[in-house]
Amino acid sequence: MSLNKYEVLRAVVESGTLSKAAESIGLSQSAISHALANLESEFGFELLTRGRSGIKLTHNGEKVLIYINEILNLNEKLIQEVNKINGLEKGIVRLGTFPSVAIQWLPEIMKRFEVDYPNIELKLYEGDYDEIEKWIEDRTVDLGFLPLPIQRKDEVISLKQDRLLCILSDEHPLAEQEMIYFNQLEDEWFIMPKSTIDKDVRRVLKKHQIKPKIRYEIAEDFAIISMVQKNLGISILPELILYSLPENIRVIPLEGNYYRTIGIVAPSLKGLSPGAKKMIDLIKEIINL
Repeated sequence: MSLNKYEVLRAVVESGTLSKAAESIGLSQSAISHALANLESEFGFELLTRGRSGIKLTHNGEKVLIYINEILNLNEKLIQEVNKINGLEKGIVRLGTFPSVAIQWLPEIMKRFEVDYPNIELKLYEGDYDEIEKWIEDRTVDLGFLPLPIQRKDEVISLKQDRLLCILSDEHPLAEQEMIYFNQLEDEWFIMPKSTIDKDVRRVLKKHQIKPKIRYEIAEDFAIISMVQKNLGISILPELILYSLPENIRVIPLEGNYYRTIGIVAPSLKGLSPGAKKMIDLIKEIINL
């Protein structure tokens, strides 16, 4: 079977529409449809469903995509290794990231990578923790930033301990304290992060047997900060998120030393492409490991 058909399927899954997939890989929409029809005919079952919300993988499609991505990634590794032997540095590195890392770390990483390896293309995939874990599992990405530890048996490199800090309005009665004690949280209105960040926050609260009065559960970091700014409650967020805050927001350390550990995760560090290995080296250098 031609790898081109596999590339077409991956492009459609990544973009969500035939037209965007056609644009991304330089084919006509009819050529995309023809390649998908041929692939489904060869496999003997449907790979995609088409509805109002866009194109999605069928259950069988999800199963085979893992192997298709692995084949395409192995082919990419082969191309990069051949280029390396010939003294060239070409290829693609696919990197999964979540918003705070994308904002705080990635601009410098991308700039340096582009300068040092101009012929290696970097593709970014931004999502939450669960999405990044899935992308690593099905080989959509070569590497992904994630909080550690993770339950899957992937290989990890610990990068940074990101402190968990309390945020509150400067109008709040606790705003002048140098430290927030956990017993003080018991009676406070609390804005709970609803995204996967809340695993870190809930872990710390549970350890101290604190059940705050949760006023709202919010997935968007900036919405939490805005609510705290209006003195609707207090919250706990990782330090990496707390940049460019309004002047009337106070950030105060918590009693104890609590943090999330951010790492870089891959299915196999040994099996990475040369380009992905260079990316890890650069990330470690920039994060000062």
